[in-house]
Parts: sequence; structure tokens; C-alpha cells
Amino acid sequence: MSELADLKITRLGAQGDGVAETTAGPVYVPFTLPGECVRANVQGERAQLVTVLTASPARTTPACHHFTHCGGCALQHLEMPAYLQWKQELVARAFSARAIEAPIEPVVSVALGTRRRATFSARRTARGITLGFYEARGREIVNLDECPVTAPAIVQALPGLKCMIEPLLSRKGIARLVVTCAANGLDVCIEDVRGDLSPEVLEHVAREAMKLQLARVSLGEDTLYQGALPVICFGSANVALPPKAFLQAVPEAEAQMVTIVASALSGAKRVADLFCGLGTFTIPIANDASVLAVDGDRQAITALEEASKRTPGLKPVEVKVRDLFREPLSPRELNGVDAVVFDPPRAGAAAQSQSLAISKVKTVAAVSCNPGTLARDARILIDGGFRLESVTPIDQFLYSPHVEAVAIFRR
Repeated sequence: MSELADLKITRLGAQGDGVAETTAGPVYVPFTLPGECVRANVQGERAQLVTVLTASPARTTPACHHFTHCGGCALQHLEMPAYLQWKQELVARAFSARAIEAPIEPVVSVALGTRRRATFSARRTARGITLGFYEARGREIVNLDECPVTAPAIVQALPGLKCMIEPLLSRKGIARLVVTCAANGLDVCIEDVRGDLSPEVLEHVAREAMKLQLARVSLGEDTLYQGALPVICFGSANVALPPKAFLQAVPEAEAQMVTIVASALSGAKRVADLFCGLGTFTIPIANDASVLAVDGDRQAITALEEASKRTPGLKPVEVKVRDLFREPLSPRELNGVDAVVFDPPRAGAAAQSQSLAISKVKTVAAVSCNPGTLARDARILIDGGFRLESVTPIDQFLYSPHVEAVAIFRR
């Protein structure tokens, strides 16, 4: 049962919702800002905004007309200086919760239209194919005709992608499309499509992919169409892109991270790149140091190894396929390693950090998309004798509550 109430917003929560303090506890109101008085339908600790009675000076016009309906963005209504300050505070609070006085650098921001990968949902409706992101706190798919955050090449392909996938969709199912801007075209991976595909359907997919000049279309692990093998450029290397392999979301954010990490590791002769993926850091670091690159994704490791072998001028790159969650590199295996960079999934690298803490490694660069687990891992390293030199937030997940960060540690 909801209740109409007038609320005073006092702060932004961790997910970007405005927070009103009431006698019953905090109430979270999406699309509101600190200092605003709003009218909202309240149901428990959640509320739906009805109208803004008194607007914040920091409120601005959203970049996208889908904003508030589409669930892709949370904070397009907040002006950029205040928005970046909030992102910086997210990182600072995560470290403070671990009793770490962290030297937080200014947030590195990215431009609109630079996100090179997007995961869309698609379903068949009575009006045709709906393709887009799920609505904010809802179960329906918002049919996108624009997305200022995403690379224009992806957005421009959406009408053609609808046509391409039309015979793949049943009346009941929902498919997912992972669309990536590779260096030589779009790579499209389709998931959650069931059943055998007839030759006519496969021919349709290939024909429409050719019209769109796509590099590749995959259905799960199976390639349905390939006009060119998609590649990603890391430094001087062109690395073949396996379907859905991990990538940093924004190339210019990736470049900033590489610069920070490479600078911190300058002078190292032997570097371990853990959770290395396709070699985001491995290839640039290998210009100056030999690298041990380790990851649990065999396809990514194979692509990295092949690229390193055919790229002239690199120092030796040794690769290993290994689940670092279950089997982190031991202190003994790290003997002779001057510096380590690790870039794990959101779960972080607790086990590997514990091993690093008792190793002889002198420098660690930790890259993370989760400030909470980064701070946890930082606590382990600091307790093991490392000093936290800097933390740089990088806002590659524009207008979302997610933030990347790079932390540098020295013995």
C-alpha cells in the first residue's frame, strides 16, 4: 500500500537514489537530489517520484529522452561537477569503511558516446521486435531509439539488428545481444535463443549481417556469420576477440588506466599480470618488462599468446591458464617478480592479495570495478606491509552507480 508524502532529500545513496530521512527510517527516491523537496508515493523504504517541489541548483537536463524510463542510467539529472564528486565519495567511503585513509585522486571522466560494449534484451511483441534495456525498476524492455552513453556505431545498428534477429525470437522468449565495437566492426553475440535454426533462418542472419557490415555474429559459442575476425588493439598488438571476452567498457578510460599502471610499474624488469584477460595491461607493459600473464579464461589467454608472438618489439610474455580464485600465485611463484597488476571481476582478489601480502613483491597496481572489494583487498595488502600510494577513480560507467578505480601500493 503506497502513501503520498512530501519529502526532503538529504543525500544520494550508493545506487544514486535520493535519500529522505523519516521517522520510519530512510526512504529512497530515484531521480531526486540532495536539498530537494519532492512529492512521492512511498511504499516502505522505496518511493516513486511524483513531482519535484523545490529543485536543486545542481539539477540539469538529462542527455537522453529515455532517462527515468530506461534503467540504464541513474544520474543524468545531476550536473557533472556534483556527479563526479559523488563518484569520488563512493570510493572514499569504501576505503573509510575499512579504516583506510586513502589518498583519493580527482575522478577521471569520459565523454558521451564512448562506451564500446552494450548488452541489450530483445523480445517479440504484437508491435514487432522490442530491443533495448530493461526499464528502471521494472520488467519491461524499453525500445531504444537513442543512447547517448553508447558508441554511435552500436546505436545506429539497432534497427538493423532488430531485423536480423526477428526470425530467432519466439513469442515467449527473451534474447540477449552483447554488441561490441571492435577495431574492425561490430561483434554481436546472441544468447538465450533456443531450438534448431533452419537454413533459411541462418541465411537471413547472414544476409542482414552483411547489410550491417558486421564483423561477426555468434549464437552462444557458435559463429553464424563472420565477415572479419574481430580484433581489439592493445598498444602495438591486434588481439583477436573471442565472443563476450572481458573488455574495459570505454577505450579512453582503458588508456588512462594503462597510463597509471605503466607509470607505477616503471623500472620493473619482471611483472605478473593477474586476471589479465586479453592483455589490456600485458601488451603495454611488455614494451619494457617481461610479463607473466595469468587468467582462467582459456580463450582469452590463447588470443593474448598468439598476439604477443606476432607483435614485434615486445619483451617475453609467458602465459598461464589458472583459476586465481581457487589457486592464487604463491609467494614462491612470485619470487623474481618485481611488480604485480591485478584486475579481477567484481568479487575482487582476496586470496591473491593474501599471497601478495606475504610475498617479496615491491609494487602492486590493483584495478577494480568494485570499490568495496578493492578496499577489502587494500586492507589485506596494507596489513601485510604495503603503503597505499594513490587511488584514482575512473568513471567509465557514465551516469551509473558503478565506478572503476586504480590503486597503487608500495612496500
